[in-house]
Amino acid sequence: MRIAAAQFRSAPGDIGANVRAVRDLVDTASGQGARLVVFAELAVTGYEPDLIAADPALVLAEDDARLDPVREACRTGGTAAVLNAAVRTAGGRPAITSLVIGPDGELLARYDKQHVHGTENDVFDAGSEDGRFTLDGIGFATAVCYDNRFPELAERARADGCRVYVASSALEIGNDSFATVYPVRARDNGLYVVLANAVGRCGVGECPGDSAVWGPDGALLATAASSAPGLALAELSPATVAP
Repeated sequence: MRIAAAQFRSAPGDIGANVRAVRDLVDTASGQGARLVVFAELAVTGYEPDLIAADPALVLAEDDARLDPVREACRTGGTAAVLNAAVRTAGGRPAITSLVIGPDGELLARYDKQHVHGTENDVFDAGSEDGRFTLDGIGFATAVCYDNRFPELAERARADGCRVYVASSALEIGNDSFATVYPVRARDNGLYVVLANAVGRCGVGECPGDSAVWGPDGALLATAASSAPGLALAELSPATVAP
């Protein structure tokens, strides 16, 4: 299986423009043989908690029609997508949510960020359940940005038989997570780790992109490297994902 971490510069608060960018990257990834493509934290609106707090229209429903172009791209390309957005919860407030859209365009899983951080607490509710889904017989775990500072999430993923850990993040330039968190989660747990990071200025500062995939030994397998829109593509070895 080929997997991809996608990055692009989200237009603050412009759901239509960002959905089109996501759709185009899903098309590109599927054209390069990717079975799964992962996007950054709050890619649908940009990482903009203040904007989301001020405008209820920036909060989505799970079945939000504004995501239909992404669903159609997944169906057309036979590619799943992990897309992160502000999504309404049963309590009324939004969560920072990864919606996993399957290769048939249907919702495969939902994960709400468990460890909301700093001013996120003023806007978002925290989730309480680990994120899991299966694609082509391979177990995947989901996490969002600050979640990854808590090693027990990856440890539980390993214990549950997951082989791939996908992280939607918004990391600013100089953040040490690129070196001290993501490759460590991979190496310590024998997992592939897929990081999709934001690009450009947002609510945490200037984000560099540098989306990447690490192998189960912690070695860097692929990187998007620059702040330009693009993909980090890596192939999963059958020997490392077999049950």
